[in-house]
Amino acid sequence: MPETNDVLQQLVSMAQNSAHSAGTLTLYALASTMQYEQAGCLFKLNKLRDLSEEERKFAYQLMELMAQNGNQGDDWDAAMAQLDNLIRNG
Repeated sequence: MPETNDVLQQLVSMAQNSAHSAGTLTLYALASTMQYEQAGCLFKLNKLRDLSEEERKFAYQLMELMAQNGNQGDDWDAAMAQLDNLIRNG
């Protein structure tokens, strides 16, 4: 399982460096949908085509994190709050 803090910190770092890049926004959208499991974590998988190979590999780490229930808890909530702020005010 990917380390929750490592994956989340990497996503926060991406947002700090380029909050409004297409890749960052797509990865943020993926992470954001993972908070809504009862709605099926709806994310258009064809958006993965818009990512670079490196960004896609990171997207797969996020998906694995979710599959291992890493998309919940204090670390996840804190990282998502920080991401929300960075994306909105970036």
